[in-house]
Amino acid sequence: MTALLIIIAAIALLVIGYIVYGSWLAKQWGIDPTRKTPANEKTDGVDYVPAKPAVLMGHHFSSIAGAGPINGPIQAAVFGWVPVFLWCVVGGIFFGGLQDFGSLFASVRNEGKSVGEIIKQSMGTKAKKLFIIFALLVLILVIASFVNVVAGTFFSAAGSFGFVKNPNGNQTTAMISLLFIVLAIVYGILTNKCGLKTLPATIIGIVGIVLVTIIGLNFGFAMSRIAWIVFIGIYIAVASLVPVWILLQPRDYLSSFLLYAMIALALVGIVSSPITGNATFTIPAFTGWKTGLGTMFPALFITVACGACSGFHSLISTGTSSKQLDNEKNAKAIGYGSMLIESALGIISLIAVGMVFEKYKAGGFGSPSAAFGAGLATLFGAEGSGAYNTIYALLTLAVSVFALTSLDTGTRLSRFMFSELFLKDGEATWKDATGIRKVLAHPLFGTTLMVVIGCVLGGLKLSAIWGLFGAANQLLAGIALMAVAAWLGNAGKNNKMFFIPMIFMLAATLTSLIITIINKIKPMVAGAEGAFFWGNWFQLIFALAMTVLAIILVIEGVQTFAKQKKAN
Repeated sequence: MTALLIIIAAIALLVIGYIVYGSWLAKQWGIDPTRKTPANEKTDGVDYVPAKPAVLMGHHFSSIAGAGPINGPIQAAVFGWVPVFLWCVVGGIFFGGLQDFGSLFASVRNEGKSVGEIIKQSMGTKAKKLFIIFALLVLILVIASFVNVVAGTFFSAAGSFGFVKNPNGNQTTAMISLLFIVLAIVYGILTNKCGLKTLPATIIGIVGIVLVTIIGLNFGFAMSRIAWIVFIGIYIAVASLVPVWILLQPRDYLSSFLLYAMIALALVGIVSSPITGNATFTIPAFTGWKTGLGTMFPALFITVACGACSGFHSLISTGTSSKQLDNEKNAKAIGYGSMLIESALGIISLIAVGMVFEKYKAGGFGSPSAAFGAGLATLFGAEGSGAYNTIYALLTLAVSVFALTSLDTGTRLSRFMFSELFLKDGEATWKDATGIRKVLAHPLFGTTLMVVIGCVLGGLKLSAIWGLFGAANQLLAGIALMAVAAWLGNAGKNNKMFFIPMIFMLAATLTSLIITIINKIKPMVAGAEGAFFWGNWFQLIFALAMTVLAIILVIEGVQTFAKQKKAN
């Protein structure tokens, strides 16, 4: 019964937040349905491509979701369900939703440009360059984290290679994911080159999802972990370079149906669990201010990550979604609504781990994603039963699909931003640059470099990446909130709602990074065994770089706000 009450309360509060606060934000900023969007003004068939609202919703939601709202709340559950519940709901409505909606709106009003370009307008070129460097560091962690997650859900024992009959869960997930890529390409060609309407194409796509799922449940594909990391690296590099209509739009749109189905399935299981008695929610309401993750502040707000607020979302809003938005009236649903659905997914993840909490605490699962699948599958049958195995396989598939969509989008964003870093004012693309800058700004160079670094780091343990990813990601959220607030201030619009979320996110994340730096330096000074492992050096140097860049950007932001206040 506890799980049912939790999900009812969460959905009710999130719906109220969307209707009341989301509508108020749209009114404050002046959403204008009659105004032309960049997707219509700058259509190029590659990045600027007007999309149907449902298609763009699918792309945006799939891209921002990834594995974040599953991994984060599950790991943070060690603090108890009440803190995670409150942060997912309050954070989603007043922090994450505000950032996502504001970033999308600011980009749409600035020709679909990135956060870096928005910062340049309000804070100057220096701040723009610093932000791009900061964002690229975050994107490296995004690529590394999700490569790790996807490879972990695909790989079989070392030495295994090829098609497999009677596959295990990972081999099934791998096979369906491979076929899903082919299905997305077919869908893209049907809708963009053959002129097939959205509805019949969607029906064909859903039938295709069912067929590839049936195939994957009977025939799997196996490779080693290293082989999968290499494959994923090649795939995301290609996916980031081809036009969005070939892979990005159709893949994310079709994958969104998996996500919707997963949420619906979870809701059915949660609602029926008090009646069937298949599983019981066992997470305590509150376990204490300090756990193995650290003290609640800042650990809770860093670990939950995408379930409440995520800086990565601002990059998606301004990097791809703003270039596909067909009408400003849809910005609220796509920017604000998607975040609230993700918060609901975070609550579902919390409930899932609550069904297997004792086993999770004892280390009985290889990853939070495995605990998520097992928890929800337990609602439908005992471990090892046919219902359990089928549900578990489908949920694991969904997690890997979402992680891949985030990888697709994240790599494309890194391509945009890496090129921006080396372009001068007046240079629109790498073709306008000269000398070594032309080489560095070339899409192939930036894509290859980011993918290689991300995949190498993806070979680390997820625990070595996730904490740093969470801090960097949330710090990016604080800076994105600051950037949009500065732009709104320059535009003469109300930006006061940004200041509390901005200050809180900056305080929490800088505190977390400083703790990481201290924890890495201490064993090195003491000469502890294993302290000088290259992964520890990476985390230390990365945390130091992020901290310094963030402090400089905060100083630039404070100066901008001071000038705006003086001017008013």
